[in-house]
Amino acid sequence: MKIKKIMALKVLVVLALALGFTGCSKKGSTKGGSTATGWKINDKKGGFQFNDKFKQQETPPGMISVEGGTFTMGKVQDDVMHDWNNSPNQQHVQSFFMDETEVTNKMYSEYLFWVKTVFPPTEENYKHIYNGAIPDTLVWRNRLGYNETMTNNYLRHPAYADYPVVGVNWIQAVEFSKWRTDRVNENILEREGYLKKDNKIALGTDVTAENSFSTETYINTPSKTFGGNEEVVLKKEMGGGRRAAAEDAKNVYAQRSSGLILPEYRLPTEAEWEYAATALVGNREYNIYKGQKKYPWSGQYTRSSKRQYRGDQLANFKQGKGDYGGIAGWSDDGADITNKVKSYAPNDFGLYDMAGNVAEWVQDVYRPMVDDEANDFNYFRGNVYTKNKIGEDGVVELVTSDNITYDTLSNGRIMARNFPGQIAQVPVDENETYLRTQFSTSDNRNYRDGDRQSTRYYKFTDSEEGAGEEKHRMYEAPKHSITADSLGKMDKKFDKSDKRTTLVDDNVRVYKGGSWRDRAYWLDPASRRFFPQDMATDYIGFRCAMSKVGPKSNKKTPRGNPKK
Repeated sequence: MKIKKIMALKVLVVLALALGFTGCSKKGSTKGGSTATGWKINDKKGGFQFNDKFKQQETPPGMISVEGGTFTMGKVQDDVMHDWNNSPNQQHVQSFFMDETEVTNKMYSEYLFWVKTVFPPTEENYKHIYNGAIPDTLVWRNRLGYNETMTNNYLRHPAYADYPVVGVNWIQAVEFSKWRTDRVNENILEREGYLKKDNKIALGTDVTAENSFSTETYINTPSKTFGGNEEVVLKKEMGGGRRAAAEDAKNVYAQRSSGLILPEYRLPTEAEWEYAATALVGNREYNIYKGQKKYPWSGQYTRSSKRQYRGDQLANFKQGKGDYGGIAGWSDDGADITNKVKSYAPNDFGLYDMAGNVAEWVQDVYRPMVDDEANDFNYFRGNVYTKNKIGEDGVVELVTSDNITYDTLSNGRIMARNFPGQIAQVPVDENETYLRTQFSTSDNRNYRDGDRQSTRYYKFTDSEEGAGEEKHRMYEAPKHSITADSLGKMDKKFDKSDKRTTLVDDNVRVYKGGSWRDRAYWLDPASRRFFPQDMATDYIGFRCAMSKVGPKSNKKTPRGNPKK
């Protein structure tokens, strides 16, 4: 009897302890709720919505993940041009995505088809948009060469479909990147049930200038996307997945917190491009901090040493005077001009043609030196900060067909810089810059260049306003001007001054890598050159990049995270 009582007491104690611990765990539990407030998250009745099931950023179409790291930027093996613009400096690049290949004629033609369909050049308001997007096919012409075949066929003919697009200036490459951002995010939102299925122009629906999709417009004011058409822009329960029907619980639009919308496509920075081309990941156990690698591939030569491909050229470049490919049938790189993408082996990141074929635009404004004293993380010169234009009613203002902004370039080409349905942009002002330590102006292209620290020839005046343009002008670059009269006739004024000492100004951009027209020296990833941003050639193309959000690596147990 006594033993039974003792056993019963033990059972009661165990139950009491269990209930006590259970009570404690419930008291502090945040399951399904906020760790800050305990409030429910993603409740179907409303409230804060957040994608707790997000795993990692979706790999964008056509891109390769490039894990960031440190490298020696600007280390060339030789300086045969005596530019002295490649002082080696240690830089760190954050992880990002980059196009596996250069943008091809077929990819760019898709862009032209969309622009021509949505902004018909037959309409007065849009007549300059399509013409401003077309590559300059006349770049193939030469006074003493017959190249009319490329002039007439290179961009459009299917024989050149997978060849890199050329004749594209820097501004056009940037506009293509913006267009690509919107089209990819539009496709993702349609796939996930936030946009009406089969609404894209690619499937034959009637998308016009006033009801086209803009990523930033959707994020800031979804109800105005597609001209405010609620039959196209849908709501749904967050986290429902692509299989969830649009008729399910319609609670929210997709936002940044959904984890679905990708960052913008853009041109890579010079640091990103050089890091990706060098691809030290393939021999990182040796000389990782010295960056001693002459080409995107290992070795000091441009021919393959592998037994199966011994003697084959590893890139498309000019081998000597009058020699753009070698003797037919032997020692040939397989191309007279450009070549089809993926014709040569990729580098250790899996990127093709990071040397040869075409040189490539990058984001940076050119300066003879990289200012590593100011920054050694994600280095980039060219930031021009803007913000959304807010109307008197406190709502963002959208661009309409009546207020498209056009720029007349120095060569007379007219290009649209914003499009109907996008949010109007204005420079940042004192509200954003006051008491900031990182930036103080909207335009930072000239930072630490043309100020007291950088030149003794800087022109100072008693009045900040009285200095005019020369106050921010360090280099004596030509100042061409072009204006149009009331009848649209162009008045072109070419600067013939003999006082000009350089072509460098805030409107010249860096381009990297060798091309089919270049000798082997330019295949070195560290080599750098510049060209006016509004001009194009037959040897400069481009590829896009995208910033990576989240962890540096997609490994299941990233370095720095404790294993469970």
